[in-house]
Amino acid sequence: MSVLKKITLGALSALMLMTTSAAETTIKLWNIHAEGYPVTEALKKFAEDVKMSTDGRIVVDIKSNEALGDMAKAVELMKADKLDMAGFNLAVLSEALPSMKAINLPFLFSDSKHMFRLLDGAMGDSFAKRLAAGGYVVLGWYDGGERSFYCANKRLNGPRDFAGLRIRVQNAEAYVEMVKLLGATPVFIPTREIAAAFEQGKVDCAENNLPFWVSTGQHKVAKHVFLTNHIISPEALIISTKTWAKLSPADQAKISDAGKKSAIYMRELWNKRVKESRDIAIKAGATFEQPVEFGAYISRMKPLHQKYWKDPETRNELVTILTN
Repeated sequence: MSVLKKITLGALSALMLMTTSAAETTIKLWNIHAEGYPVTEALKKFAEDVKMSTDGRIVVDIKSNEALGDMAKAVELMKADKLDMAGFNLAVLSEALPSMKAINLPFLFSDSKHMFRLLDGAMGDSFAKRLAAGGYVVLGWYDGGERSFYCANKRLNGPRDFAGLRIRVQNAEAYVEMVKLLGATPVFIPTREIAAAFEQGKVDCAENNLPFWVSTGQHKVAKHVFLTNHIISPEALIISTKTWAKLSPADQAKISDAGKKSAIYMRELWNKRVKESRDIAIKAGATFEQPVEFGAYISRMKPLHQKYWKDPETRNELVTILTN
């Protein structure tokens, strides 16, 4: 074999090795939601944009529907450097940044537009900067929905109707204290087991947004909705700071841009899904009640709200929210 041919073959082999190695740069992303859910679809768009913008060098491997375990497990995996990215709700992020608990208080935002007006601005930038110090780089703010109560065999009409009820909630301070202040008992049950818990009589009610309620089949067993919209909070697409540090500045910019685009796309899908979910539930026999007077609920939340007003950092966040 000629020297020139050997050099040519050697160069081709090296090029193939470099290409193969680059193509194997995989970012593992955890997602709690099932296929077809707005968050899942937005994450698919994110993965496509990242792959396209990096010419296939970076591949986002999405593990949806709790394939790697529940949210607590996802946090554990991320801390152990076995997970690169996730779509986390505020309960998780608040552990890294306690001041974020302030925006998770009940009866605070008027609607999602109000929330995103702040998160897409200076408040969101401030949160992102402080979350980075806690190990999370925020790539986009997703819509976590407007949460309401839904019950299996009980129609809620006012705050007195909550007395003695067993209500499934996330194991996070704002949710737990809210339910207790309403006179009910908080119950902690994994996401996948909520529908079965209703059927088995382990809980009377639960609380979440309408798309989640319908997509998990809970609307078939818990048909009575009380539209309190008590908590309006975001979810965030995040990447660990350790994984982020391994990326070049150019790739960081491309992934950041893809994250922002996926957030906008997710919000559009979300608004459509809310309407579709309500229509599906009505056809399945669901009922919807609207609170007449929110003052009574806000009054009951006073002990919880006062706790955050006493903290200078969270007080500043609350003032920003309530005056904008």
